[in-house]
Amino acid sequence: MSTGTHLPDIVIVTGMSGAGRSTAAKALEDLDWFVVDNLPPGLLATMADLGGRVQNAVPRIAVVVDVRSRAFTSDLESAIKDLEQRGVRPRVLFLEAADEELVRRFESVRRPHPLQGDGRIVEGIARERALLLEIRAEADLVVDTSNLNVHQLRAKVVGYFGEPGDESSLRATVVSFGYKYGLPVDADLVVDCRFLPNPHWVPELRPQNGRDAPVRDYVLGRLGAKEFLDSYTEVLRLLAAGYEREGKHYVTLAVGCTGGKHRSVAMAEQLGQRLRDEGIDVQVAHRDLGRE
Repeated sequence: MSTGTHLPDIVIVTGMSGAGRSTAAKALEDLDWFVVDNLPPGLLATMADLGGRVQNAVPRIAVVVDVRSRAFTSDLESAIKDLEQRGVRPRVLFLEAADEELVRRFESVRRPHPLQGDGRIVEGIARERALLLEIRAEADLVVDTSNLNVHQLRAKVVGYFGEPGDESSLRATVVSFGYKYGLPVDADLVVDCRFLPNPHWVPELRPQNGRDAPVRDYVLGRLGAKEFLDSYTEVLRLLAAGYEREGKHYVTLAVGCTGGKHRSVAMAEQLGQRLRDEGIDVQVAHRDLGRE
């Protein structure tokens, strides 16, 4: 960049059409980010230059980009590399949702998918997924909005971007889930707690969940539970240090058991606390609790 400029913080908001890009952009705007919607990727560097001018400095810029540009993937990758060469490390927020949920959303507003052409909505979704495959793999943060309403998505954006701080810090989400309901699509790491005895088969524990003391004590008291927590905490400590060195700001750890009610909930709470003890900003969520 030219003399007399500073480096703005840049977030690129992208992902599946219908997954909530507009909601995320509005939340960022309310947090005093300067938001530019549908900016061609090739203009990202120009926007950074303009935002960095001291006399009219814009410290935080959020740019919403989508696949309407035919060369979307190559253009965006090139633009990110260009920014990094200028000393700006943009963060990529990728919004995801299940196919059936995206179809429902498009049908509810009676709008065609931007890539469906003369075909069906599901065909447009499939084309978009293929185009976004590489950028999704490189995203700093993937958020699955399938089961989120507008307010919940906004809360997540505020949680991730609402308090500017040290950009080297890592933020983690620990989410419990039930395997019978499927893996969380936004998980970076998956832990299987089905090696522990299931409290479901203990009559007095069955109606309770992993946040209740009797279930928690039962799960943590089983052979191998403490050893697993100790060992996996060491693994997470190494991963966290590596993620920070590589500039990864967000990680989602999914902790699963059969139904997502007992073992995974108790272990997710424990892992969340252990990460907090390591100085990591952690959110703990229980995806399938109450679903049965």
